[in-house]
Amino acid sequence: MELKKLIIVGIGETSNLAYEYFTHDSDYTVVAFAVESGFYNCNYFLGLPIFKIEEITDFFSPQEFYVFIAISSTNFNRLRTRLYDICKTQGYRIASYVSSKAFVWHNVEIGENCFILENNTLQPFVKVGNNVTLWSGNHIGHQSIIHDNCFITSHVVISGFCEIGTNCFIGVNSSIANNIIIADDCLISLGSVISENTEENGIYKGNPAKRHSLSAKTYYNLNE
Repeated sequence: MELKKLIIVGIGETSNLAYEYFTHDSDYTVVAFAVESGFYNCNYFLGLPIFKIEEITDFFSPQEFYVFIAISSTNFNRLRTRLYDICKTQGYRIASYVSSKAFVWHNVEIGENCFILENNTLQPFVKVGNNVTLWSGNHIGHQSIIHDNCFITSHVVISGFCEIGTNCFIGVNSSIANNIIIADDCLISLGSVISENTEENGIYKGNPAKRHSLSAKTYYNLNE
């Protein structure tokens, strides 16, 4: 089988991990890395060449190469989202990584630029949008929906019939009860238990979780 050629955007720790996972557990082969010109300060990463993202179409045809944006939750997922949008505008097909050690039921829907690591369980009829990270060991219950640009850390339990809004961050060991709606732009602190719907742009912490007086966008210094 001929491997698909992949460019990874980013040269940080997430990119290091993405290179490892794609190289040893996918039908892609990584051929290069890319960064924005303001962060271009070396020529190679992990033995592969680095290109400026603004110029990669000069070297790699969007018809022949795939791209994966390997960025963490920086700036409340905004950096990963902005780079994803740039690559889409350039015409690239965007890869997703789904670990062979994840349990993904046959009718689960997974979008572009998703990073789904080992020991995740995605039950029947789950839908995962674009640009979503599911770190290791999460449970996504049946019929639940995770919208675009979310970052879900590890050992998070999302029960059945839940809906996670865009741009959310859910911390380690959080639990979300059945039929809960997490509104857009919510930050769920680690170990929180969510038993009621949340409000947009909120920080929630505790058991049962309560909304913090500070908004999530203020916490991340976002002016939108």
